[in-house]
Amino acid sequence: MRVTGIDHLVLTVASVPAAVDFYTRVLGLEAFTFDGGRVALRLGEQKLNLRPADGRLTPEAAAPAVGSTDLCLVVDAPLDDVVAHLARTGTEIELGPVARSGARGPMRSIYLRDPDGNLLELAFYGEQGVGPAAAGETPAATGDDADDADDAALTAEGEPA
Repeated sequence: MRVTGIDHLVLTVASVPAAVDFYTRVLGLEAFTFDGGRVALRLGEQKLNLRPADGRLTPEAAAPAVGSTDLCLVVDAPLDDVVAHLARTGTEIELGPVARSGARGPMRSIYLRDPDGNLLELAFYGEQGVGPAAAGETPAATGDDADDADDAALTAEGEPA
């Protein structure tokens, strides 16, 4: 078995309406309801479920807390355009633009906070290349010698050596 991706994450929020306003107005996500009134935000093929801090879900994280999340979201526009959009919405940038290394390689990012204090990194890959080789990464050891040997036998592009 291998995990193949992320379906959804759950954000614990102080106010669902405030979170919906921020994520739809500032970040352009689509809000929708599911399971009898729960609220989520769609981003690509994933979603962010909004969990009210005063609500109970079963099961839930051991210690759900408002403002404890750090997310990196990929944007489809150059950061100059993103910075201009954020300025129009009155959203403060905490840091950036700065160079970072993402899951697909080098990227440029800016950092901001949502109404609950969660740290949001908005990243743009642009023309900088993608893939682990572009980021100077090598496969991590899994502890399974057969898998590690298979990983080591792959080139940076994921093709057999």
